Amino acid sequence: MPGDEVAIQASGLTKCFGSLRAVDSLDLTVKRRQVYGFLGPNGSGKSTAIRMLCGLLTPTAGDIEVLGLRIPEQAEQLRYHIGYMTQQFSLFSDLTVRENLEFLAAIHGLESRNSRKRVEQLLQEYQLEERQRQLAGTLSGGQRQRLALAGSVLHQPELLFLDEPTSAVDPESRRDFWEKLFELADEGTTILVSSHYMDEAERCHRLAVLDHGRLVADGSPAELTGGLEGRTFEVHAQEPRRVRQKLLQIAGVISAAQIGMNLRVLCDDSGVDLQQWQQSLEGAGLEAQIEPTAPSLEDVFVAVTSKPAQKPEAVS
Repeated sequence: MPGDEVAIQASGLTKCFGSLRAVDSLDLTVKRRQVYGFLGPNGSGKSTAIRMLCGLLTPTAGDIEVLGLRIPEQAEQLRYHIGYMTQQFSLFSDLTVRENLEFLAAIHGLESRNSRKRVEQLLQEYQLEERQRQLAGTLSGGQRQRLALAGSVLHQPELLFLDEPTSAVDPESRRDFWEKLFELADEGTTILVSSHYMDEAERCHRLAVLDHGRLVADGSPAELTGGLEGRTFEVHAQEPRRVRQKLLQIAGVISAAQIGMNLRVLCDDSGVDLQQWQQSLEGAGLEAQIEPTAPSLEDVFVAVTSKPAQKPEAVS
């Protein structure tokens, strides 16, 4: 049983759609007041897992406890304590900004006086005061995003689920959005957010990386990148395309991505022989300077999703 400091505890969480195993034996622990990230390629099971955790989808197998409630058995009770923001704008396009918030207040059962006060507060906090009479369907992407987040937290949930909420907005709106998330976390809200943006993943307190429905990495960004120490290199070359082709032929090289005139090379954990690299390149008439470089979350992502899915030891 999770303690008071645990918001989400899932064990053996599995969801099958016919022969498709969308989520496969997922174990997950999310502590309260964390910003916890779900990272993974499209089709990795992130959205399916979130829908099971918030009680919208019944698992095929496994146990879930969220905020001390058994899910899906107590999903109806849970909905009063959580917020859920989907990738697609889910509010009413033919209602104004204010009308959308007032409608949500009624849905959540806020008393009239408290409702007006809360709506006014959110209009101000999310910079929507000047747009409150505007139809939601005519808002820009960033404005819609702010409105959707305001609607998700209107009832002041303890736990907020965000399913790729920034996929359709510009970088500035994404930065502003994340500032709001950290404000919510500082106020005590636990946040589980899925994303495929590496810069967003770096902001999370802790990350789970999913691939083919399985958990392939779990830990803080520092723990995950620390696990790749000694396996990432930067290669300076005048002919980066030819050098890349040669490096990819060397055993143990997982990837070689071109960035400008340089290459970023990731190796497996079998050991690196830089002298062999140099000899292979020189034998092909190629010159390159190879230097170790600090691992990034993108390197982690490539390392754990470029091999057959397997269940790893979770980082403690």
